[in-house]
Amino acid sequence: PMYQYSLPFFINLFKSSIDKSEPCSDVAKRIDILNDFFMEMLYKNICRSLFEKHKLLFSFLLTMRLQVTMNEVSMSDYRFLLTGGTAMEEPPPKVADWIPDRMWLELFKMGKLDEKYAALQATFEVDMSKWREVYDSLDPLAVITGTRKPTSMEGLTPFQELMVLRCVRPDRVLPSVLSYVATQVGEKFVTPPPFDIAGSYLDSSTTAPLIFILSPGSDPSSALTMFATEKGREINSLSLGQGQGPKAEKLLEEARQSGSWVLLQNCHLFASWMPKLDKILELMDPKQVNSDFRLWLTSYPSNKFPVSILQNSVKITNEPPQGLRANLVGSFLMDPISNEEFFEACQNPNAFKRLLYSLCFFHAVIQERRLFGPLGWNIPYEFTQNDLRISARQLQMFIDESPDAIQFKAIAYLTGECNYGGRVTEKQDRRLLMMLLSDYYEPAVLQEGHSLCAEYAEFTVPAPGSLEATIESIKTLPLVIPPGVYGFHDNANLTREQNETYAMMDNLLLTVGQASGGGSSSSEDAVGEAANDILRRMPEPWDKAEVQKKYPTMYKESMNTVLIQELTRFNNLTQVIAGTLKDIQKAIQGLLLMSEDLEQVFIAIFNGKTPAMWLAHSYPSLKPLGGYTGDLLERLRFFQTWIDNGIPITFWISGIYFTQAFTTGASQNFARKYTIPIDTLTFDFEMPEDQHPKSKPENGVYCYGIFLEGCKWDWDKWELGESDPKVLFVPVPLLWIVPCKKADLAAFSSYECPLYKVSTRKGTLSTTGHSTNFVMPIKVISSKPESHWVKRGVAMLTSLDA
Repeated sequence: PMYQYSLPFFINLFKSSIDKSEPCSDVAKRIDILNDFFMEMLYKNICRSLFEKHKLLFSFLLTMRLQVTMNEVSMSDYRFLLTGGTAMEEPPPKVADWIPDRMWLELFKMGKLDEKYAALQATFEVDMSKWREVYDSLDPLAVITGTRKPTSMEGLTPFQELMVLRCVRPDRVLPSVLSYVATQVGEKFVTPPPFDIAGSYLDSSTTAPLIFILSPGSDPSSALTMFATEKGREINSLSLGQGQGPKAEKLLEEARQSGSWVLLQNCHLFASWMPKLDKILELMDPKQVNSDFRLWLTSYPSNKFPVSILQNSVKITNEPPQGLRANLVGSFLMDPISNEEFFEACQNPNAFKRLLYSLCFFHAVIQERRLFGPLGWNIPYEFTQNDLRISARQLQMFIDESPDAIQFKAIAYLTGECNYGGRVTEKQDRRLLMMLLSDYYEPAVLQEGHSLCAEYAEFTVPAPGSLEATIESIKTLPLVIPPGVYGFHDNANLTREQNETYAMMDNLLLTVGQASGGGSSSSEDAVGEAANDILRRMPEPWDKAEVQKKYPTMYKESMNTVLIQELTRFNNLTQVIAGTLKDIQKAIQGLLLMSEDLEQVFIAIFNGKTPAMWLAHSYPSLKPLGGYTGDLLERLRFFQTWIDNGIPITFWISGIYFTQAFTTGASQNFARKYTIPIDTLTFDFEMPEDQHPKSKPENGVYCYGIFLEGCKWDWDKWELGESDPKVLFVPVPLLWIVPCKKADLAAFSSYECPLYKVSTRKGTLSTTGHSTNFVMPIKVISSKPESHWVKRGVAMLTSLDA
């Protein structure tokens, strides 16, 4: 919401580039100089107001706008890089088991884009060893651009090689985009300008404020105070909040006359007053204001911040250094830890310094885990320095009270359940938080040479010493931290990098619009064709009255009720889908006005995304349009088979709309069969060795269609095992869900694995009291301790993203 730029901003920037660029009498040469200078100036000015994660996105957007405009890259190729293709057909069978489904599907879609790409998949089997080399390489771009490239890639441009890389190794797309931008428009466009208050100050004026856009852990006030001292300026600061409006107005009035500077902090906390500030700035006459006056603002991103202030201001981002090492250093430079008196004053300094280091390490780990998305935390919590401050003070207090017998249980409870846990709202995340903390608050930390990560000996707790010695010890830690330090398998890096690629491509897609590019096919033709295809494949709604005759409501067979409820939900969904597609067809023919909602559906279909209007009436799904359509049709076929052939022996649990109703049905059948109160029941889980049963179980239900993320199923040991390299998801064996009395639940070495519908893992409570995503915990056999899999982020999913 803070990225707002006005036309006058661009005009002033262009005028400035005319004045500052190198003059030349040759008009053609002068235009080239002006273009290059303006582009660099635009990049630097915009870049300083962007967060780090968006700087490469902006560089690539700038490059692509130039190349598409100059016809160096076709719009259809560019759209493929962003979407992975929009073809609706199913690909042919894979030619090898090691090929991921998504890779094979996207190569197929690329072949549908243009005839010249068809050979990529057609000759895949011939070049299998070369493709495997690309897939396994640490630098796949070097392989597909070198002499060992697959034959079908001969003659492809550097951009088309990026398209292939998206299909085969999406985790390496961002480093390759960086190289591509540097090669096409120059290194300077991948080297963002450093944080520079002085440079930003030169671009400001008395009526154009300077805004620091904040991120967690950043605090530009000290740097600003230092800069004000250098410039010999007085700076008056005020933290905004309820009732601070009159004080702020008085400060501004005095500063305008005297020429001093004003710093208004945390504008996002006083959104109701911001329109008043907007009015004050609008009415400010530069001729009546002291030329030395400057207004500085700080704010977290907020959609309530006045757009006019954002458009007429100089925006600056200041983010704290990233990475575990920088996080640890920052913690030891933070008050009160940086206070020598606090650091040295404990009754048991050796224990305090070791446990304090361990606490700071824990603080860094839980923040770094957020980079790994749902693998790290279901909800990305904003853990703050205040959590660390209060925990450090409590640590010292408890050690002072009992220096010879440290109360680990009490310290862990206060730190985990209260200080950090106070902001953790999700049950699985709270379990993870306490299990992580148990590694850092334990007696072993007090032993010399103790490593905070068993897999890597270099992460030992430093010997107790001075504050400076501890910081120097931190600086010897490696810059690149392996995922095992955070509790993950090495595959977690692959997941993180893939998610970063797809997130960047989705963001870029928002900037593209509806230009189809390539050939004569317009966006209307493409969407019309997709609508026809989906409508043609969509079956008629079920006649529930007829089905109910065959499957009446029965006391001893709750699955009949589950079936009718499921058919009702799917009928509603298919009617919404069919209705919107028919309306779109009419709108394309000019027979119906394209409403705003219908336009959003149109854009989504054109981009190969599942429309939000459908998802509002649907089961949770992250699949693209083609995958969603295929998955929906498969679900409809499953229920049609149920209707035709009777209650199935094995249930496709992933195909059920409301999974909790299905599991409740299984419980009801058991409770009514044995006349047991249903609230005394729970579920036990088994993976039967007979994976293809010929008859229903005596009790419970057999289910298939679940996937494991974060580990694999070891078929030899018949338990959870570590993931194979580059294999992110694996199918779970046939699962037997067995209702039983809570008192009769079998005890065995297991991991209580959460089952989710989709990989985002977070959901909301629906009106039924159930989560829209979490289904239930499933106990799975494991010889490793539960904490191992919790830290790995292991979960089960009923549906994948592709």
